[in-house]
Amino acid sequence: MSRILLLNGPNLGILGKREPEIYGTATLSDIEAAVAAEVAGRGWKLAAYQHESEGELIHTIQDNYDTVGAIVNPGALMIAGWSLRDALASYPAPFIEVHLSNVWARESFRHESVLAPLATGLIAGLGAFGYQLAARALLERIPA
Repeated sequence: MSRILLLNGPNLGILGKREPEIYGTATLSDIEAAVAAEVAGRGWKLAAYQHESEGELIHTIQDNYDTVGAIVNPGALMIAGWSLRDALASYPAPFIEVHLSNVWARESFRHESVLAPLATGLIAGLGAFGYQLAARALLERIPA
């Protein structure tokens, strides 16, 4: 059975509690359930991980090369996560970068992602629903 990787970076494990006016009230468990439901029709399973450190994220990517695609919210590592970028450059399947908030409507240091040039696509500013849209995009891009 095919699996899709859902990878969340630092501080995303406290969604629902962390600045809900910016990140919304959905928890990471809520998001994982929504993505799992989105891909279930294709028969895909979800492999969901959240780590606070870049090294753990890299190991997770390397340990999941057999997944058919990935949804990645790197959090603030989008700004300077160069080793995460290198790991994603070696990831053999398409991935969609997701951000809950519209990073371009926020502080200027958030306006550039070192990962975006490698991503199949990028979704930002649509809250938790952005993850479902990323799953739909992968369903469209990856042959059945």
